[in-house]
Amino acid sequence: MKKTGSLAMLIVLPILFLCASAPSFKIARLKYNGGGDWYANRTALQNLVNFCNLNLSTNMDPEEGIADVGSATLFQYPFVYVTGHGNILFSAAEAENLRKYLIGGGFLHIDDNYGLDQYVRPQMKKVFPELSFVELPASHPIYHQKYDFQGGLPKVHEHDGKRAQGFALIYKGRIVCFYTYECDLGNGWEDYGTYEGDSEATRQKALKMGANLIQFALSQ
Repeated sequence: MKKTGSLAMLIVLPILFLCASAPSFKIARLKYNGGGDWYANRTALQNLVNFCNLNLSTNMDPEEGIADVGSATLFQYPFVYVTGHGNILFSAAEAENLRKYLIGGGFLHIDDNYGLDQYVRPQMKKVFPELSFVELPASHPIYHQKYDFQGGLPKVHEHDGKRAQGFALIYKGRIVCFYTYECDLGNGWEDYGTYEGDSEATRQKALKMGANLIQFALSQ
């Protein structure tokens, strides 16, 4: 991506977010190689977008985009979501493409859908070898946008019973990637009743935290 395109992304994103009458834009799901189920949580993004349009006055297209990690189409989306349970693999060219996207103003949300952690960490190290994930404290602004989460990242699914943690990759003072671990926000965004035993109250927490991510990503 050319430098001018990167600068344009940085300038346009806050305008798109703050102006409800601006042309609609999409957020996207990241398609990757390696055999992992990148397509998991099929109804998640549509529900999150609808929630944000209703409660944040955004004007996002409810139909999600599909962004191949190595493709120029990645640069069309200000916010990209990646999830799955298994293997994820970036080639050198894909890692470089993702790096350019993130440095240029893009935002990546990694959502561990249980089992992704051991695969995604080394792949993101290919993207930013000089960076490491750091856990964000509960006081971080990402947890205090429209919705206030005093305890930090909410717990949606139990998984291994560990506490929910939010990690970030920070490049030159800007969060370029937010990683939700032992949380499973995407499951919480799916249609109510998709998972037996899930409560609507937990689903609302997940959607509100997702809205905070959108608000933070498009205005930081």
